Amino acid sequence: MKSDSYTSYFRKDIDEMEGYAPGEQLNIPELIKLNTNENPFPPCPGVFQALANVDPERLRLYPNPTSDPVRDEIAKMFGLTRDNVIACNGSDDTLSITVRCFSSATLPIACLRPSYTLYPTLAALHGAPVKYIDLADDFGMPDDVLDQLKGTNLFLIARPNAPTGNSFPRELMENICANYRGMVLIDEAYADFAADNCADFVNRFPNVIVSRTFSKSRSLAGLRFGFALAHPRTIAGMMKMKDSYNVSYLTQTLAIAALRDTEYFTDCVDKIRMAREMLLAGLLDLGFEVVPSETNFLFAAPPDGDGERCFRELRARNILVRYFPYPRTKRYVRISIGTSNQVVKLWAVLAELYGDNRK
Repeated sequence: MKSDSYTSYFRKDIDEMEGYAPGEQLNIPELIKLNTNENPFPPCPGVFQALANVDPERLRLYPNPTSDPVRDEIAKMFGLTRDNVIACNGSDDTLSITVRCFSSATLPIACLRPSYTLYPTLAALHGAPVKYIDLADDFGMPDDVLDQLKGTNLFLIARPNAPTGNSFPRELMENICANYRGMVLIDEAYADFAADNCADFVNRFPNVIVSRTFSKSRSLAGLRFGFALAHPRTIAGMMKMKDSYNVSYLTQTLAIAALRDTEYFTDCVDKIRMAREMLLAGLLDLGFEVVPSETNFLFAAPPDGDGERCFRELRARNILVRYFPYPRTKRYVRISIGTSNQVVKLWAVLAELYGDNRK
């Protein structure tokens, strides 16, 4: 059969859509990788110990289908019950389950712009219309957000937001959750680096889901573990939509170990916050415009406003950052916070490129 004789049997919208584009993953030994918001520190010692104690014979059996041991651990941490928690294969799994539950061709999704670009991709996968709500000039929430939400059934909010790094006031979030006639998923992938969070909302608003991940603050992006908190009836409905065994035995085991190693977790988060402030000071000194961040990255516009040039110049020097070539974001690069040593090396290169702009 000739290669050009292929007949597509995909849905028309799948053929026409663009898939989500993750950040580059390059295998270069001397690379400084600051493009996918991974934690620069290794997982906690408890994870290494738990991994060493795993019985390989256990791998022939299916895992706990509802991840009850790890759900119990999470519930205890938040003062909730197991029925308030769903365990997932990374937060992307949480998002996919949520979109399947609360959207359809007649149940539109709302999401902010700019924000996590997986949101509209998931909507397209399930044939759901998307209502984009453009952020204000400073990337804050628009004043008329509730008016713009009318007619939608699910609002996906990253708080703190990605790729911008800023957060939204809790009072504003409370107002949205109290007055929106639909489900609100608050994506708290970066909440551990922020000044506050909305985890307590699940006790107050039955239309709220709070999503978390172990990929950022707990140094386990390769493990793929996430969870969500919500009203028990919401969790029960989401359980119907998850894959039968969506979290592996190894993942459940190591997730519990990570949750219990609180001292190491706190120390890593503190180090990243300190490195973030160090990089922020250096970027401002070079004349960068930086969005206030409550994450493990900075969204920064170089002095010449050419984010693509900055991205390419750094890439040519084996430093990876993320560039988003869209109208609202093309002036910026997103820089993950690395170790203090990586921050110093990055700043030295940026000083060579933009040193004439030093204040």
